[in-house]
Amino acid sequence: MARQTRQRILDTSLAMFNAQGEPNVTTNHIADELEISPGNLYYHFRNKDDIIEHLFTGYEARMDAALTAPQGRLPGLEDIWLQLHLVFECIWDYRFLYRDLVDILSRNRRLRLRFARILKRADEQAHAVLRGLVQAGVMRASADELHAAATNVLVVATFWLNYAAARGDRDEQASIRDGIVQVMMLIAPFLRDAERVHLNTLVRAYLD
Repeated sequence: MARQTRQRILDTSLAMFNAQGEPNVTTNHIADELEISPGNLYYHFRNKDDIIEHLFTGYEARMDAALTAPQGRLPGLEDIWLQLHLVFECIWDYRFLYRDLVDILSRNRRLRLRFARILKRADEQAHAVLRGLVQAGVMRASADELHAAATNVLVVATFWLNYAAARGDRDEQASIRDGIVQVMMLIAPFLRDAERVHLNTLVRAYLD
């Protein structure tokens, strides 16, 4: 029963943080939504930052799984497309982290270090995938171009939701679809002709 209550607190907190923004939700709001006493909530979690840290653990596991590279072969365009889907779905499910990223990380050193680790792994994975595309003959890029493209992929993916919100987008799921296409277009100039045609076909099918 205690484990069930604990999970309900996490699920409800995540939904409320995503819907209302983490700074606008207090532990009292969460307790009210669950129709439990604040004391019951504090029995399971010390404070709101404790809840956020536990939610971050779930986010971390999802992102680590999404960043797993194909094994035993060089990557293709579909691998990047699938990986971007998994990454952006994770960002969507934990979008409050990205929407309020600077605020959350500025007050929690442990989360700042953990998020930095995820960014480092994502950066390494982006470089590895693009190097794999070059080795597979899918794209052509110098070392400097590859490094810049990988960094741009990471920056756009990390901050796309914030950009979409700043320009007034109301449909965040549509914004995420746009974000995936935007990231893919970052590598389009480096693709060989046949692969560029293939990418354009993927994009058209995806947006229809």
